[in-house]
Amino acid sequence: MTPLYRIGQIVPSSNTTMETEIPAMLGARQSIRPERFTFHSSRMRMKHVKKEELAAMDAESDRCAAELSDARVDVLGYACLVAIMAMGRGYHRESQTRLTRVTRDNDAEATVITSAGALVDGLKVLGARRIALVAPYMKPLTELVVDYIQHEGIEVKVWHALEIPDNLAVARHDPANLPGIVADLDLDGVDAIVLSACVQMPSLPAVAQVEAQTGKPVLTAAIATTYAMLKALKLEPIVPGGGALLSGAYR
Repeated sequence: MTPLYRIGQIVPSSNTTMETEIPAMLGARQSIRPERFTFHSSRMRMKHVKKEELAAMDAESDRCAAELSDARVDVLGYACLVAIMAMGRGYHRESQTRLTRVTRDNDAEATVITSAGALVDGLKVLGARRIALVAPYMKPLTELVVDYIQHEGIEVKVWHALEIPDNLAVARHDPANLPGIVADLDLDGVDAIVLSACVQMPSLPAVAQVEAQTGKPVLTAAIATTYAMLKALKLEPIVPGGGALLSGAYR
């Protein structure tokens, strides 16, 4: 019998990317491995990427975890990096613990990951000590993200904020622009590049080009989330076109 896994995602109501990039990566994996996946989402209201809206949105995450556990998902991903990081240093651990408890109390315990925690963990898997980072957020929120990552022991040597406040506009940002943005960054001494520190900003089509352009491993929030989901499911974290982390070199 073909193994089937249910993938659950808690997403902002205006997010249109995680329900395309995560299925795209796991769909590509299906061409080389036998496991199959179905995808299920629950939404939290958020239109503008502002700290107040992010905090109000995060308060809805417990409801979303309960709804997804009703579907008996096998893994549950909290798909909003900045909402977690804006809540304070290390908050991804608190969120994961609380949401796991919600699924357990519903007699449908699922491993819970966050895109924020997955990005930090993915960088550590790559052995990255100094990184370059691209984010769509306004500068104050980008600074929160940078501080959060640095508090986890990873130096952000250089970063670029696109300053797009509207979340739907973030999803419309053309990933073809990313190689040029990275080309303008000082990558001297950088171990890895976070091409999109946001699960809403499309980046997957540009990953291979930027890796070839820079000779450095490239990671995105969506790639890190996919890696963490596969590890949680005890499956090989390998995806064609998923960059260095999902190349099969980090099993």
